[in-house]
Formats: sequence, structure tokens, C-alpha cells
Amino acid sequence: MITNPIGTASLAKREIFRFLSVATQTVFPAILSASLFMFIFGVAIGNRIDFTSAQVSYFSFIVPGLMTMHLISTSYENTSFSLFLGRWHNHIQELLLSPLSYFEMVLGLLAGGVMRGVVVCTGIYLVSLMFGNFPALHPLYLLYFMVMVSVIFSCIGMLAALWAEDFNMLNMWNIYLIIPLVLLGGVFHPVHLLPQIVQDISLFNPMFYLVQGIRYSVTGVSDISIVISALVTLVMAAVFFNVAVFLFKIGYKLRT
Repeated sequence: MITNPIGTASLAKREIFRFLSVATQTVFPAILSASLFMFIFGVAIGNRIDFTSAQVSYFSFIVPGLMTMHLISTSYENTSFSLFLGRWHNHIQELLLSPLSYFEMVLGLLAGGVMRGVVVCTGIYLVSLMFGNFPALHPLYLLYFMVMVSVIFSCIGMLAALWAEDFNMLNMWNIYLIIPLVLLGGVFHPVHLLPQIVQDISLFNPMFYLVQGIRYSVTGVSDISIVISALVTLVMAAVFFNVAVFLFKIGYKLRT
């Protein structure tokens, strides 16, 4: 429960303004990168791919995957760098001494990651409209998945920031775990075209459900039920949020 709404809003405002003030580093690079992927894979190569079995064009197929990939990476980067720099320069003590509960601290830090993820994801979708007109078929689902996925990886970013001892450790989760799982989750390929054993393994990849949720929201096509994707996303968001609050509460690497 929020008992200090002004303090929570102030922390959230600080986190949001922090990434907006350097948008050329935090927002536009992701949108530019996704635009290049769209042009190279969606336009230049996609027109040569027979993709009739997927019910949509290859370009329409990869756009939600790119939205998910950059939504995940930007949400993770925002909170991980913000919290780690707070630890590194030791001004995290100012936050710990503030009249905010641990729930409110996590919520305030979360706001920046969620806002950055939603801004980047929306920007990528708007750029995709320049290559073809395909409106999002389920905008409410899209909003739900954008927010929930941002919450998940903003919280994971906090966990990484608390665990890391230097900048190299901070990037390890992203390089060795998050990015490979996202790419294997169906960003550039439909899972149902893979061998059966690989399809079965994909069901244990949590990123698969996130990618499928956003893909269904935009195109109406998914390799799995949207209800299952929504439930998996909700459970992941609740678990990682509560873990982040718990680590703040016990002061894990915050009071040493």
C-alpha cells in the first residue's frame, strides 16, 4: 500500500526525467536499431520468404518480436543502471533514509523502467507503420503486455543491480541469459515450424509467452493461447516484484 504518494511520485518523476533527459542514448538508439531490422529482414529479405503458413507477412510477424526484444532490453537497462549507479556512488543511502516504504522505493524505481520500455515499444510500432499499414488488432492486450513485460524486466534489472559488483557483472544477465532466451522465444521465427522436440523445449522458455502475447496483440496470430501468455506474464511480474521488495527490505548489498 502507498502511504507516501508524494514521495513515490517524486522518485518516479526523477527516474522518468533521468532517461528522458538523455533520450538520444536511452530511446532513439533502440528505435533506430529496430528500424534497421525491419528494413533488412522485413522488407529486403522478408519479401523473398514464403510465409503463407504463418497467416501474416514476415514483416508483420517480426515487428511484434522486435517490439518485445527492445521492450525487454530497455526496461532492464533503465533500472539496472540507475540502481547500480546509486550503489556505486553511494547516493542510494539518500533513498534508504527517505520516508518511503520498501514497496514505494521499488515502485518509484520501477516507474522509470516501465515508462522507458513503453515509450520505446510504442515508438517501434509507430515506425513500423511507415513500412506498412497494419493497426494493432487488440490494443488493450498490447497495453497490458507492454506494462507487464516492463515490470518484469525492470524488477530483474534491480536484482541484477543488487547482485553485480562491477559493470561487467551488470551486463552478464543481459548477454548470457536474457538476449539468448528472447531470440529463441520466437522473435524472428514461428515456433510451430521448428522440430517437435524444439517446440516442446520452447514451452519452458518464459520469453516465448511474452513474445507470443505481444504478437497476438498486434497481429491476432499466436503459437499459444493468449490466456496462457497473459497468466504467465502476470505471475512473472508478481514474483519478480515481490522478490525486489524483499531484497530491499533485508537490505541486500544496500547497507554495506
